[in-house]
Amino acid sequence: MTAHKKNQALIDRQRDHFNAIADQYNNARSHKNHLLIKELIWHNALKNLPLTNRLKDQKTYNLLEPMCGFAEGGALVSHHMDIAINYSGFDYSDVVIEKLKKQNPNILVWQEDATQWQPKDNTYDIIILIGGLHHVPDHAAEVVKNLSHGLKKGGIFINFEPTYGNPITQWIRKKIYQKNALFDEKTERDFSVKELKNYFLAASLSPLRIRYPGLLSYILFYNPDAFPLLNRGGQGLVKTTFLIDRLLYKTRFGEFLSFATLSIWQKNDPK
Repeated sequence: MTAHKKNQALIDRQRDHFNAIADQYNNARSHKNHLLIKELIWHNALKNLPLTNRLKDQKTYNLLEPMCGFAEGGALVSHHMDIAINYSGFDYSDVVIEKLKKQNPNILVWQEDATQWQPKDNTYDIIILIGGLHHVPDHAAEVVKNLSHGLKKGGIFINFEPTYGNPITQWIRKKIYQKNALFDEKTERDFSVKELKNYFLAASLSPLRIRYPGLLSYILFYNPDAFPLLNRGGQGLVKTTFLIDRLLYKTRFGEFLSFATLSIWQKNDPK
């Protein structure tokens, strides 16, 4: 098998895997604990986000969500940044795209392979990619670089990915991927924090804000589809564990412990 055919086979395998678990994934992530921890993490990540004057003055923002899943990224940005958006999104899963078109007929979504797609230059003000790169780990650097061409000058790229800051968390996730049917260990892997940052730096993007929210509240409540036994307790516990995590999620110690990185990058404005 040629390298191209092997890569395509892995991408097709990932599509088929997500098609098979799409309903389970979506239903579990409707749980009130998951919705609350998502609200807390994203509100603290996106509030008072510093933007260039040009972006501040706009009334509507062109937003792209690659590997969009069920299009949660657009809703998060619109809500937590309190802006109006023109939404565009794509995903390789035909099952997900068909569901999105039925649920949200007024948004623009289409089926596309992120490893092949090239955006038009200077098209989008905001790109948000949530948990997508680790599904195409061998192509992650190329995907980030290609997508960055679609950003306007001063535009922002928001990313949330599973990461590790030490060998123990790397080993734990590897074992989870091997044993949990919600993951496909042959096509998915996490990134070291340094590796993930380098993808964006190599695409000539500058960091605006980096957080490490993959701590206790994330472990317990962010992935109820994969770890239903951890999703115990009420919303008071969600808030308490998140308050504890906030003490660490900007620090080197938080980076060392965290199972995820939420980073926001900006395409440099010309001087």
